[in-house]
Amino acid sequence: MSNFKKHYNKKETNMSTVLFRTDSSSTIGTGHIMRDLVLAEQYSDANIIFATQELTGNINHKIKEAGYKIELLHSNDVKEFIRVVEKYEADLVVVDNYEIDYKYEQILKENTNVKILAFDDTYAKHYCDILLNHNLSADKSRYKGLVPDNCELQCGSKYTLLRSEFYQQFPQKIKTKDKNILVAMGGVDSRELNIKILEVLSSFENVKINVITTTANKNLNELKEYVANLENVTLHINTNEVAKLMYESDFAIVTPSVTVNEAYFMKLPFIAIKTEENQKDIYSYFQRNGFFILEKFDATQLHKKVELMTNKLNSKLINFTELTLDEKKMILEWRNAPSVKRWMYNRDEISLEKHLKYIDSLNGRDDKVYFLVKNGNNFIGVVNLTEIKKERSAELGIYVNPALKGYGTLLMSKIIEYAFDKLNIQVLNANVYEDNMKAINLYKKFNFKIVNTTKDKNTILQNMELKNENR
Repeated sequence: MSNFKKHYNKKETNMSTVLFRTDSSSTIGTGHIMRDLVLAEQYSDANIIFATQELTGNINHKIKEAGYKIELLHSNDVKEFIRVVEKYEADLVVVDNYEIDYKYEQILKENTNVKILAFDDTYAKHYCDILLNHNLSADKSRYKGLVPDNCELQCGSKYTLLRSEFYQQFPQKIKTKDKNILVAMGGVDSRELNIKILEVLSSFENVKINVITTTANKNLNELKEYVANLENVTLHINTNEVAKLMYESDFAIVTPSVTVNEAYFMKLPFIAIKTEENQKDIYSYFQRNGFFILEKFDATQLHKKVELMTNKLNSKLINFTELTLDEKKMILEWRNAPSVKRWMYNRDEISLEKHLKYIDSLNGRDDKVYFLVKNGNNFIGVVNLTEIKKERSAELGIYVNPALKGYGTLLMSKIIEYAFDKLNIQVLNANVYEDNMKAINLYKKFNFKIVNTTKDKNTILQNMELKNENR
């Protein structure tokens, strides 16, 4: 992920007055203010003013702590705001408020001719000069017809706003047997999920949990009371060390909002739980790319995701060329088992001699790799990739230890992560027998699409594809 500062249009930073129109509350949340404070840092030579309401549970104190002036508004009426724009002779207005729409911006523009930068992550219609969507999923092509023709679109990860704490150097992480889990459900926890999540995590052993919240959380006292006697849970209120906590964590449970951008930047594995409709786009993006995500909180499903995440973090990929002879014999037994062999393109019984010779042939090859997946002392299954480098694509295959059940999702998540994050593959392909519905449903779970059907020697294969969308 790129640093926003490297990509921002520097000619804007010489403006004399930049006016931010944003709010925070126990209902709205704190994310708008926090990201606007990061954007404000880009205007180091400008006079920065925040026009905001004093709503219940606001974090206006954060604006004051940053050294910026606050102009308190009594309403969200455009006429009142126009008077503020005229009072300070603002050169640029930054609009970061879901209640301010196209019509509001148009009236503001026609009455003041001020330059407008609008935040957006829902593909709403805007009357602005600059539109900023800093989510990983942002797609500028979707704004056609939604903004004026001359609007400058700043979309995607290179514009992501991150506080300076995320760029500091951290000491080497010390591995322990405990899993460190970070819970960050937004500053206000609008769906009151913190305690519910902690209840799910209580069934897991050897975990340490850090919970991030703010004084804007209307259920803060209840949360404090709940964690008071939990030795493995630490509550962090109004912390300025989010980056440090992320660095020290093994994985996080977050909302698909500003926090998930931060987790992604820190390369922190996460489970994201959608809590608001404005998270729909980035939720869909993570779903398409095989991330662990829930459309809504569900205790049973979250438990399964945490279990899967823990297994994934504990599991290792061992290259076939590094296996012992006993391990090579073991995977041959799996491969020749009827339940596995029936779904192989080559259904012949493979001899040990042929098997060992093939593994030896993998030495030195950079286009084909086979891994044995091991979780602690348990051998889970096999994953493989055949890469077409000039196309930045690869064909994958997986099979589970026939003595086990329910590990297909783990194998799939491991090989997708390896392909996209380690090899920077752009497209993954797989060929699956038409009647192998268990496999087809697994691939679909990771958003593979059936792109073609082929017939070879009376065998019908579904050709499935998964694209790497800026992962």
